[in-house]
Amino acid sequence: MSSAKPYSLRRRLLGWLLISTAVIGVIALADTYSEAVKTANTVSDRVLAGSALAIAERVVVAEDGTLEVDIPYVALEMLTSAAQDRVFYRVDGPPGHFITGYQTLPSIDLKNRTSAYADAKFRGEPIRIAVLERSASTGINSVPFVVTVAETTIARRQLAQAILLRSALRLAFMILGAATIVWIAVTFSLRPLYKLGDAISERSPDDLHPIEQSVPSEVEGLVETVNSFMVRLESALDALRHFSGNASHQLRTPLAIIRTQLALSARAATLEEAQIAARKGDEAVAHAERILKQLLLMAKIDAAGSRQRIAPPLLDLTALAQEITADYVPKAGEADVDLGFEGDEQMFIAAEPLLIGELLRNLIENAIVYGGRGAEVTVRVASSDNTPCLEVEDNGPGIPPEKRQIARQRFARGGDIDAPGMGLGLPIVEEIASLFAGKVNLSDGHDGRGLKVSVTFSPTRPLAT
Repeated sequence: MSSAKPYSLRRRLLGWLLISTAVIGVIALADTYSEAVKTANTVSDRVLAGSALAIAERVVVAEDGTLEVDIPYVALEMLTSAAQDRVFYRVDGPPGHFITGYQTLPSIDLKNRTSAYADAKFRGEPIRIAVLERSASTGINSVPFVVTVAETTIARRQLAQAILLRSALRLAFMILGAATIVWIAVTFSLRPLYKLGDAISERSPDDLHPIEQSVPSEVEGLVETVNSFMVRLESALDALRHFSGNASHQLRTPLAIIRTQLALSARAATLEEAQIAARKGDEAVAHAERILKQLLLMAKIDAAGSRQRIAPPLLDLTALAQEITADYVPKAGEADVDLGFEGDEQMFIAAEPLLIGELLRNLIENAIVYGGRGAEVTVRVASSDNTPCLEVEDNGPGIPPEKRQIARQRFARGGDIDAPGMGLGLPIVEEIASLFAGKVNLSDGHDGRGLKVSVTFSPTRPLAT
């Protein structure tokens, strides 16, 4: 069981929205602040330029050739819109000649320009400076001069901060509104999932029919997966019920015989009668063991079919058949059956060795049991048109042609009904063969005697060595 804690899809979506919006918001606010500073500087520069031009227009040449300036109050009033800011000015004549104003006010090297703007510090405060170069005419020549105007930046900073604050508030309201919308939208969007959960929880444990609840397209894949799982689960439960029913039905008779023989042995008057009852009871136990083994094998086959394995390994059919045939030689000798093997060419098929082994064991056991004493049984691996074929042939009584189709069904017996068995041998062979695209054919043996069971498989190339 997974130890991971459950998480809220709604909270996760909301978290991603808030984080992404916050990152984008920080970038947007930084850009907004930069634009606000540029806008404030542009407005301030225009005012400074107007003030510098107003002062420059009042610069004249005195009779002695020096420059004089009468600072107009209107030039300074243009800069006093913000009471918290202070204004500074300076007028310089030819290089090295100070005319009026704040002599220590920093200026700007124009570098062949007529005007310039810059940020600086004056008396420990940040200021914005505008410098304007003009010339005053004497009628004969022109005298150059430079006007420097500056003001502190308190108002500009406050303007930029106000713009930033308003942008931040708008962004905060936008994020809050988006989060609310997402919360509501996710809540409504998840309603079909809640309904789906309620529909599943209200079902009976035995109700494994496909879910038909309407869900969003993004969840259809999940619902299809659940439906597919329920189909496989229902198939597994059916197989379990089938196995339980068959086991209870088929084991009832052997168990009854065992109890009867135990009771007879307990009431036996002589040792010989007790031994006879014990032997019959042992035969019943062996019969029950065979029944249980075949039922378990049928369940294994059903499980293998439900897994639908796509790429089984390559199997050397000749080597496997030769090995299993050799294992049954002693048992065949005890039953007075001549068991042999034919085939020396390697034949490869794509199949599970354990299941193909069970297929062959069932065919050999059926041939030994139904062939009877003195019978000849041949296991053969051959090929026809490069198609691998596994054959088990005997010269016993065989199965009449009209009963061969019935013999393929579970718990149906087409041969001697007095022989031990429960009618699962050929059905097991049929189902194992079908798992690996094999085909089973029943025909007469050599010279029309006995039965030949042929299992053909699809041709497969051997593994590279």
